[in-house]
Order: sequence, then structure tokens, then C-alpha cells
Amino acid sequence: MARTRKGRDISGWLVVDKPAGITSTAVVGKVRWALDAKKAGHAGTLDPDATGVLAVALGEATKTVPFVTDALKAYRFTVRLGQATDTDDAEGRVIGTSDARPSDAEIKEALHAFVGEIAQVPPQYSAVKIDGERAYARARDGEVMEIAARPLWVEELVMTDRPDSDHVTLEMTCGKGGYVRSIARDLGEALGCLGHVRELRRLWSGPFDAEDGMALDEIERLARTPDLDARLLPLETGLAELPEARCTAEAATRLRNGNPGMVIAPDLEFGDECWAALDGRAVAVGTYRGGELHPSRVFRHR
Repeated sequence: MARTRKGRDISGWLVVDKPAGITSTAVVGKVRWALDAKKAGHAGTLDPDATGVLAVALGEATKTVPFVTDALKAYRFTVRLGQATDTDDAEGRVIGTSDARPSDAEIKEALHAFVGEIAQVPPQYSAVKIDGERAYARARDGEVMEIAARPLWVEELVMTDRPDSDHVTLEMTCGKGGYVRSIARDLGEALGCLGHVRELRRLWSGPFDAEDGMALDEIERLARTPDLDARLLPLETGLAELPEARCTAEAATRLRNGNPGMVIAPDLEFGDECWAALDGRAVAVGTYRGGELHPSRVFRHR
């Protein structure tokens, strides 16, 4: 007999300003406990030592997670020049050093190669699966793996500060699947000085901004209270990157049952992905075809 998951059928998004020293999974667990939620997930993992926006989806909002993870996101990070580590961040073991230190002009020039559609090799210590096993698990056993390069869209990569000769601070806007640690590693190699990430903060992700995020201690202080419920954003926030169509109550019933429904969407073209709303609330996500939405995900509001 299947176990029934305990908790409330509560839906929405809670934006967390994640502190360093905790995993993204642990943050989700704390949020789920604080809201007594039956179901929760996050839109994009942050490394344990990274800080910044971690958007936690609850209930029906978990169905919108892919649209947030596919959206652009921005990072601020500091690269330690002159050292390579086996994890490509400050937690790892130093595996190479260099006395070379590039000038500001050389760094800015090198950044051009990391903008646009690039090919990026994930770090050895990453969640990428190699023959069905996570790369970090094999790396912990001392194995050095050949990891295939993956495409990454980098919208922008700029130098914002040079605190000293050993460090440079960068800001990057990129698409899904990017590893900031790989950028630091590859930039250090391109400059001939080696490098790894010293500090990392995610500034925003899709519609969510770190400045609007709640600190974990505040979440714990407001746990199991209406005040915390009031901080939830509607699940529709996760659909901000998709165009919206409107539907009638009759069409909404058809859509919720998984059938195509008529929608009003004057700016959409055949084959566009969009979401249908009734009185501002999401009914379904799907494909627009000749005046109808063919649903791929439907939402059950309580």
C-alpha cells in the first residue's frame, strides 16, 4: 500500500535568499516543513557554498519549474587567479598553481570568447551522470573522467571589479545548464594563470530576484504561521516567460480534463507554447493550434 504524503495542499512560490553552507535540497526541506506543504521542489540547484536566489515551488507550482529553469539567470562571482582546484571552487584541493597574473585589459579581452553559444565541460565534481552514476561520486573515488562538452548560451559576461591581482569579480547572464565553476576554470586556462571560483551568488533567476528572497532564519521564525503563507507568490509567477491566453469557463473544464480548449490569443502563432488563464488563474500549459490550446500540463486549484 502506497504511503500518503503528509502536509497541506498548498501551492505557490517562496523565494529564498540561500545562505552559504547548506544544500539546495536541505533548503527545500526547511521550506516544506515551515509551510507544512505536501509537495515542494526548487528551480535550479545552487552549490552548497553559493548564495542567492533559490526559488522553491510548492504544490501545483512544481509543474511550472521547467519554465523557470529554462529562463535566463544571472550570477556574480569572484575568481581566484593563480590556482586550480579539483572541484573548480575554494572547497577543493589545489592541483596547480601559477605566478602569472593577467592585466585588466587581458581579462576583458579573454571574456569575449565566453559570450554567445559556447561549449562547456562540466566540473569533475558535478551532478552530471556518467554511465548512470553521478560524476561527483566517481570523482570522490579518485577517478578522473572524460566529460563531454555541453552547449551553453551566455548572454553577457563582464568584469565588475578587480579587488587585487589575485582576484577578479565577474557578472554573467546565461541560460540553462551553465556551470560558473567551469567558466572560472576555463578562463584561468585561457589567461594562462589557472583559476577557480572563490565566491558565487545568484542574483536572479527568471522572474525571481535575490533581493526579494527570504532569509532562512526568517522562514524558521514565521514557520507554520499565516504570515509565512502571505509571503507566497502565486504559481502563475513561474509562467512569466510564457505568453498568456484567456479562456472561458467551458474551455477551462475541457482543458483541466486534458482536452483541447478554445482560447483567445491574438498575438500567438500556430505551434507556440503558452498558458491559458481563467480570471487570471492558470488552467493549463500547452501548444496553441488554430484557436485551441492543446494541454501538456493542467493545474488543479483548491
